[in-house]
Amino acid sequence: MNAEGRAGGRAVVVTGLAVTTGYGRGVEALGAGVYSGTPAFTRVTRFDTSRYRVGVAAQGAAELDLETELTELTERACEQAGLSSTERASALVIAARHADPVVSRLPRAQQEPHPIGDTAQRVARACGLGEAGRTYINACVAASAAIAEGAALISSGRRERVVVVAGHLVDAESFTTFDAGRALAADGRLRSFSAGRKGLLLGDGAGAVVLEAAGCRAGMEPLARVTGWGMAGDAHHVCQPHPQGLGMARSIALALRKARLRPRDLDYVNAHGTGTPYNDAAETAGMHRAFGAYAERIPVSSTKSMHGHALQAAGVVEFAVCVLALRSGLLPINSGYLGPDPQCRLDLVLTRPRKREARHVLSLNSAFGGANTALVVSAA
Repeated sequence: MNAEGRAGGRAVVVTGLAVTTGYGRGVEALGAGVYSGTPAFTRVTRFDTSRYRVGVAAQGAAELDLETELTELTERACEQAGLSSTERASALVIAARHADPVVSRLPRAQQEPHPIGDTAQRVARACGLGEAGRTYINACVAASAAIAEGAALISSGRRERVVVVAGHLVDAESFTTFDAGRALAADGRLRSFSAGRKGLLLGDGAGAVVLEAAGCRAGMEPLARVTGWGMAGDAHHVCQPHPQGLGMARSIALALRKARLRPRDLDYVNAHGTGTPYNDAAETAGMHRAFGAYAERIPVSSTKSMHGHALQAAGVVEFAVCVLALRSGLLPINSGYLGPDPQCRLDLVLTRPRKREARHVLSLNSAFGGANTALVVSAA
């Protein structure tokens, strides 16, 4: 492929990637976990859950600190990419994260000196990176929106490289909100697209992705390419998706158009798949609208069924899963499945990982307020 790439501008490649999930730190740990088919859900020890309906999450080490973890992951990703100090200094940092629970408990006047955007600045300083860009806090599409912005900046020639960092660690504030809304699965399993699904479960997620313009420096060893991205809203309801998946369908169409692909070119979809009745049915409707006759012929799974829902960091965790699928030739399973739901007619990957030499995969995310993102990740 020449430097123009499929996206109609400069080709965007992934040269560094590091993540932490409930399976532990490292892309290898994530891969071992999702391909084992064994969910990472365990009893929460980071805070007292005795007053909640549900007490489990895909929680990693109880003592994890988000900014420390993001700094460590960024350093690892930059080392994998082989960035020199000069190349680091030219990189823009874009962040996605949830609010700091310690700051959120302070009086309003004391919160103001601690803007959430400081995370990107502190990570940039600690890792010798250049300026800090925007910080996304738009719920479950935050990380995927940050990746899309980074890819757009590189494709359009405005940046040579962008480092995206994103994180959410299971905390009492988020846990309380979802438990109070009765959104957590009372049976302790996240059963995406399954009959009898009861809701979502939260999980730790943090990651760093180095995106660069293909061929911008010698010695690059791309892990994958970002060939398409799309974002669309439906503004149907503050916390329910449009039942026909209109925003999701539009985001998919935009991403495929950017990548110059057709639905039949996709080898796998890593779906948002939260395991909630509304989300899974609406997402399925969106995929049927976007894929047409191929909607039940493209393999689909939601790995949230194993690593949990990482909220603002969901997009970076699932982006890493997509890179794993491309590089391993294995598609991860949709765990916790009890049986078919007529509203979720998809070719789900069940029982065991499916062998597939994938060239193009799609990562989908949705968020409260009707936000939707789609990322096409392609083999290097």
